Amino acid sequence: MNFQVTPGMRRLGASVLGMEAIVAGLITPVAIAVGGVAPGLAVTAGIGLAVLCVVAAGLLKKPFGYILGSVVQVLAICTGFLVPTMFFLGVIFTALWITAIVVARRVEGATFR
Repeated sequence: MNFQVTPGMRRLGASVLGMEAIVAGLITPVAIAVGGVAPGLAVTAGIGLAVLCVVAAGLLKKPFGYILGSVVQVLAICTGFLVPTMFFLGVIFTALWITAIVVARRVEGATFR
């Protein structure tokens, strides 16, 4: 299967991952203050996920970046075990991630034909 990366996919994907990095970083204080999660675990999960979002956004020129971005979406949903609201937000970001890829491919496919 040939997965071609288009400029629109990179832009939309990076936008989704950038916003997700902000949300992921902000779950750290929420997990500590509201959820009663140990600070070490909260920092590892929140800041680690934020860094992973930024790394994935930087790798979107290659197909591997989209695999890593998809793994980030699964991990974002899993952070719901620390902060239950992240189940909902993780699903929202996953939907945005899929939509960014599908819409960009359709739009750019239509303009290049």
